[in-house]
Amino acid sequence: MGAGMTTAIKALSEIEVVSTEANNSERDVVDKPTTTVALDYGEIVLSNDEKIRMYGIPGQRRFDFMWAILKTRAEGMVLLVNNDAENPIAEMLAFVEDFRELCYKGGVVVGVSRSEIAPQPTTGEFARALAEVHPELTVPIFTLDPRSKDQMQMALLTLIVNLEMRETFGEAGVQQA
Repeated sequence: MGAGMTTAIKALSEIEVVSTEANNSERDVVDKPTTTVALDYGEIVLSNDEKIRMYGIPGQRRFDFMWAILKTRAEGMVLLVNNDAENPIAEMLAFVEDFRELCYKGGVVVGVSRSEIAPQPTTGEFARALAEVHPELTVPIFTLDPRSKDQMQMALLTLIVNLEMRETFGEAGVQQA
């Protein structure tokens, strides 16, 4: 929550974003007026037959029923982590675990937002923590600003390359021990 998911989809989408923002009842957790309660939806059209469908899901566990719905159809995930959260590394690890199947079958890219406000932990610390728990996963991790279309496009392109490598080489994103 508060990592910039709705903002990121708005930065990328070529259509008007379908958004389910509602008043934030957890202002003590993240002080922002609204939060996503179901999902956000946006698209990037590649051709007449192809498009990238982007779904933004709520970060609060009370909405995890939405996670189950989208996990079954997703091919990959850009996980945005709010670096000024109480324990952003623990949040990243929890979401990777919650989306474990997707991370292993598809791909994941971690984007650390709000690092201009909270420069610690660093992307290296995120990477080390993830490698300790999931040493077989290769996950690109970088800082980004969800308001920046260019930075969000780079995250999305990184995910697409990750997915294409896995399709071409099997589990290319998963290192063999």
